[in-house]
Amino acid sequence: SRSSAHRNNALVRYLLIHLHVLHSKGLLSSDHITMADAAKAQGNAAFSAGRFEEAVQHFSTAIGLDPSNHVLYSNRSAAYASMKKFTEAFEDGKKTTELKPDWAKGYSRLGAALYGLGKLDESIKAYNDGLGIDPANETLKAGLAEVESAMARDSANPLGGMANMFSSPDVWAKIAANPQTRGFLQQPDFVDMMNKLQQNPSSLGQYMGDPRMLQVMGVLLGVNVTTPDKFAEEQGMGKEEPKAKEPEPEPEPMDEDQLATEKAKEDALKEKELGNAAYKKKSFEEAIKHYTAAIALDDTDISFLTNLAAVRMEMGDYDECIKVCDDAVNKGRELRADYKMVAKAMTRKGTALEKKGELEQAIEVYNRALTEHRNPDTLKKLKDCGVRLKKNKEEEYLNPEIADEEKNKGNEFFRSGNFPKAVEHYTEALKRNPMDHKIYSNRAACYMKLAAFNEAKADAEKCIAMDPTFAKGYTRKGGVQYFMKEYNKALETYQEGLKHDPENEELKEGVQRCVDMINKGNRGELSEEEMKARQERAMADPEIQGILSDPVMRQVLADMQEDPKAAQDHMKNPMVMGKIQKLVSAGILQIR
Repeated sequence: SRSSAHRNNALVRYLLIHLHVLHSKGLLSSDHITMADAAKAQGNAAFSAGRFEEAVQHFSTAIGLDPSNHVLYSNRSAAYASMKKFTEAFEDGKKTTELKPDWAKGYSRLGAALYGLGKLDESIKAYNDGLGIDPANETLKAGLAEVESAMARDSANPLGGMANMFSSPDVWAKIAANPQTRGFLQQPDFVDMMNKLQQNPSSLGQYMGDPRMLQVMGVLLGVNVTTPDKFAEEQGMGKEEPKAKEPEPEPEPMDEDQLATEKAKEDALKEKELGNAAYKKKSFEEAIKHYTAAIALDDTDISFLTNLAAVRMEMGDYDECIKVCDDAVNKGRELRADYKMVAKAMTRKGTALEKKGELEQAIEVYNRALTEHRNPDTLKKLKDCGVRLKKNKEEEYLNPEIADEEKNKGNEFFRSGNFPKAVEHYTEALKRNPMDHKIYSNRAACYMKLAAFNEAKADAEKCIAMDPTFAKGYTRKGGVQYFMKEYNKALETYQEGLKHDPENEELKEGVQRCVDMINKGNRGELSEEEMKARQERAMADPEIQGILSDPVMRQVLADMQEDPKAAQDHMKNPMVMGKIQKLVSAGILQIR
């Protein structure tokens, strides 16, 4: 309409004459708009999705913006460790503990990186340092148990300590750099041998008869290992004339017992396959018959037991499932079976306990499984079970009658001016009945009296979310925003409350207070210190940052200073006009 156009033109003229954009103070620079928290959030999202390289890039960006934030180094250390880049993970873990020596999680990062580098003693020290800060930390306990388990396996294997050298991330680079071993990389059987050794370092003894392995160990240890042929050549000994190749002796035939054992193993595997097929068809009784037959034929393969336990689980026979899992673990210990299989049996037992509702016992078993093998699936089960246990305990604690008693006690302490005690009783009331929105409102009032504005705002927002028609929630939130000098935000909150209760006097008074303060700012009646604080709070508002980072709005602000006609055209757009008014209300733009 003509009247609205007139108002817009008038506002443009005011802005053109008195516009005060904060370029001079550097508050509109990209450094303020691009924030470390945003990069951190992107890194967390990439990490959760398994995109570890991308996560490292985002965390590195965040560190560039906030180099003193220990959490960023911790997160990047985890991403590097997931990429098996343990040297980089160690550097970031070390930096984390230097920046925040009393933060237990930093030591879990450091311990994991040292474990990946094969430095087990140093890893144990890092985990113990963290437990000295937080003795109840489950992550540190699990990590420490895993390293101790690895050390125990190494001590049982005489070559275990030497085998750790093959876990180093620079093994391949060292082999390629040495002229004596470089050619081995062209030999498929050597590459296959190295891959198997890295997957299972304890198998080193199997390959010690290969002269290439002696050469590689010398390179990795930094010593000169001379093979028998090389030694003879260095001593000037002549080589003997090659002898005619003697025929290899025929392998001796297996005796009847060996043949019977091999036949039994083959038959057991066939029974297992039949059991798997029946399991997929949900023919559980048939599956049990085949798995039981496999166990009778060959009791040295605990996978038959873990499969049988899975069937019992599906049938809902959790007690029998637990019994079979225990048999699998005991048999695995007796046979020194692959620790991953033992961990699998433990995890299955934990799942059965969880289905029975025995959550604390399930958590204990999951933790034991993780000491055998740190499996992501087991970690997730442990976390989910912990959340479920916590929720169950909270639900058992619910009692609306006791909640009302605690709320009344809180009201009494509020009236007497003992606000910390009032907060204590309101908090207990919420534990007993977290669905009472009025308790959040009451606690918000206490937090305001204690100048704990962030906590007060959170409680007010929770109150509004639970009952959007409750006017008191808006007066609490608006009051917090007013005291934080966020007059534009407070004004919006009071106006939103009036939509639900148009006659509420507290909300009306709140609107008037905000309008008065915004006008004072525009008239230059606020002190320089008050104005600066108001502007800094506004610049921390994501909505204001979004407006200022919008290329269209940047052009509008520039036109207001340089091209009055273009500025008038911009102001005809209601969306642009609304954003300009938000900047004015926030104190970013001033009209005098």
